[in-house]
Amino acid sequence: MNLQGVKAIYRFEMERTWRTIFQSVVSPVVSTSLYFVVFGSAIGSRIKEIDGISYGAFIVPGLIMLSLLTQSTANASFGIYFPKFTGTIYELLSAPISYFEIVLGYVGAAASKSIILGLIILATANLFVTIEIAHPIWMLTFLVLTSVTFSLFGFIIGVWADGFEQLQIVPLLVVTPLAFLGGSFYSINMLPEFWQKVTLFNPVVYLISGFRWSFYGVADVGVGVSLAMIALFLSLCLGIVWWIFRTGYKLKP
Repeated sequence: MNLQGVKAIYRFEMERTWRTIFQSVVSPVVSTSLYFVVFGSAIGSRIKEIDGISYGAFIVPGLIMLSLLTQSTANASFGIYFPKFTGTIYELLSAPISYFEIVLGYVGAAASKSIILGLIILATANLFVTIEIAHPIWMLTFLVLTSVTFSLFGFIIGVWADGFEQLQIVPLLVVTPLAFLGGSFYSINMLPEFWQKVTLFNPVVYLISGFRWSFYGVADVGVGVSLAMIALFLSLCLGIVWWIFRTGYKLKP
């Protein structure tokens, strides 16, 4: 394996984060803090507890997952799209580095950014509510698996996109709405029975439910089902990335 090549891509992407730290880190943390203030104070004053958990604490896993999904997708998609936009992707493809190593560098950097951001938001949440993590190992497992999976998803979007508009359309019109409707701020058991069944078609429900279980030991769906859904989506993304490099889809003229 060309570790130097992987390291070069990884360092370049990570350094871009520090150059745009207000956009990459400060802005998501501030936005999440506003959610705590608005939802924790305004709605939390009316909804005292859900499943025996204070509302302010209940929404913490959902808010972390919301940031994780959007930032993983955005970081990875922009990371691979920008070389396409500038034309440097051809230099990368002709370099002595395999497709696996290219993906490892870009996706590894995007996932690392998201994990760091998730941990920062978790630490910030402690300023607003008291948080207890019942299963810390599983919490980190869900954090890492989700970051890697949606970084791969973002990589696919970055390859597919032909412009900055397309680059934004999937995160804004698909990922974010699914996260909001996936139980970030409520338990799906609070919905009417019909809408509970409809909500189960939203894959983000399983991510948020499993992640919330790692904090409080309560979940809307089984933890095994949550892990299976993540594994399924991860496998699907890996298969698409493999097909992209095998065919040269939108990478080679």
